[in-house]
Amino acid sequence: MGIFGALTTSVAGLRANSYALENISGNIANSQTTAFKRIDTSFTDLIPDTGTNAQLAGSVNAGSRSTNTVAGSVQSASVATYMAINGDGFFAVQKPGNVSDSTPIFDGVNKYTRRGDFSLDKNGYLVNGAGYYLQGVKIDPSTGNPAGSTPEVLRFQNDFLPSQATTKLDYRANLASYPLTVDHQTSVPGSELLRPADYLSNPRVLGTAATPFGNTGIPGNARNNAETTPLPISGTTALRGAAGTNSLTAAFAHNDTLVLKVTNGGTTTTNTIQFYDPVTTPTPTPVVGTTFVDLSTATMSSLLAQIDTLTGNSGATASTISSTGVVTLNSGTANDFTLAAGSSATAVAAFQAMGFTGTVTGLRSGGGTSGTGIVIGSDNQTFLDQSIAGGATTAYDGNGAPVSLQFRWAKVESATMGGTDTWNLFYQTNPSATGATPAWVNVGTDFKFGPSGQMQPVVGQITLTGLTVSGKSLGNVTMAFGTGGLTQFADTNGNAQVNQFQQDGYAAGQLKSVSVSNEGRVVGSYSNGRNIDLAEVSIATFNGANFLKRIDGGAFEVTNESGEALYGKGGSISGSSLESSNTDIADEFTKLIITQQAYSANTKVITTTNTMVQDLLNVMR
Repeated sequence: MGIFGALTTSVAGLRANSYALENISGNIANSQTTAFKRIDTSFTDLIPDTGTNAQLAGSVNAGSRSTNTVAGSVQSASVATYMAINGDGFFAVQKPGNVSDSTPIFDGVNKYTRRGDFSLDKNGYLVNGAGYYLQGVKIDPSTGNPAGSTPEVLRFQNDFLPSQATTKLDYRANLASYPLTVDHQTSVPGSELLRPADYLSNPRVLGTAATPFGNTGIPGNARNNAETTPLPISGTTALRGAAGTNSLTAAFAHNDTLVLKVTNGGTTTTNTIQFYDPVTTPTPTPVVGTTFVDLSTATMSSLLAQIDTLTGNSGATASTISSTGVVTLNSGTANDFTLAAGSSATAVAAFQAMGFTGTVTGLRSGGGTSGTGIVIGSDNQTFLDQSIAGGATTAYDGNGAPVSLQFRWAKVESATMGGTDTWNLFYQTNPSATGATPAWVNVGTDFKFGPSGQMQPVVGQITLTGLTVSGKSLGNVTMAFGTGGLTQFADTNGNAQVNQFQQDGYAAGQLKSVSVSNEGRVVGSYSNGRNIDLAEVSIATFNGANFLKRIDGGAFEVTNESGEALYGKGGSISGSSLESSNTDIADEFTKLIITQQAYSANTKVITTTNTMVQDLLNVMR
């Protein structure tokens, strides 16, 4: 080839380095383009076919080398629909072939891009900054799984999300082992329990057998008499006497009183026991509701007999005094009662000398009718006083109308009183109920707890059959507790600590906005507060990703060398993020310097070749 071969080779070198310069220029120009993939230049030598003793360096050819698999850095973005791919893969996109009535018409040819700056347009499509429309797979709202596997152009319109009726309640709570109800009295066993005897309609579980009334004994503190050598008080101890005699250490005085209230079936009668001195008042004037006791003859036995008469207690359950000086007031089975000293200081002191302070309450055990499973309107306040709040939530009927669900817990049996720790759960069916109209409904299950505070047996879930609140029917609703969702542990607050109360219903709602989650799903935010997965973004991978054909806007087309798109093996998606260009300015500047020097060197070869040709021509002169 000789001199002229060197000249053409240098021209090829100029051309190759010009090509490299063009690639470098494009890389630098797109250094801020979202997800741009730089183009590197590969130089290939071209060797002429010569003998082994005459081999030449040959010429050069320049070609492009793609970096489609080299990711740029991922940066956070403030737009909720922006996304970036971590790892391999490309977004599947399409571009409209034409537009009809302001609506794009797609040609069905898939393109692929890493550019994730997608935003909703007026038609509800997700379009990136280069005008490509995102593809994905719609989500089946009933299962939450993709409805198919073939990507399609995604469109999200401002349609209403249909309402969903509540079908399940997830509930977890701890019930205080000693509930502090309004009626509870620390010193009165059973006062924390729901007492069927206080109700016109027993709210226990439907069919629960009525329990006969039983006696409740209320013991006082042991007391001694006023003898010089004190002995325990007894039935013969006088209510008033001289020092050193068998009398109370603090005597009742003239006109002192004890107030005895007797209750049966919700009706309370107040009786006053008034003490008198016959010297001062020989014959007291009769007063309705007042029983007079002569202090000159009254003893502890006569006073207890008088109290039993007024409470309707007699026989085997009569009030007693033990040999140790402990007075036990028995309720008997006829009535409930409360007993307290009058307002005078001497009456209070004498009551204390009997072994009692404050108000003594005697509540019969048992009683009431068989369980009806409801709290009627006239029993509503009694029920509120004997139960604790169990939480509330808003449920929805079939039309999406909100329904306020309120629950209350009532402890109905106690292990300390010979039964088991048993609770009943109620929901409010009519907040305006009066008379015999049902106000609360028992869910129909006895929840029993063992000494460990765990349910025995475990009640995993129940069904609230025909759940109706204020006339709105929810149908049959499942209430799930799980294996350990309900416990009974000590709680100084004495309430029900609700740890979870969720329901699966919701009202209809209109789409307000969409965003992209880190799971690669497009999430719709609705006016009813629901966030629903609408679609799954499709990520395509290729066996020969670097052989994809580049087109405008950072997109690529499939070629024979790249292979067809594969789905399901791509990287993960980061929402509210963008991938930067993988161009490194410093690296490009370095390549720019090298290319410039190579270009200049080739021009020197041309200059030298030209001088040699001139010298050759001068030989002919």
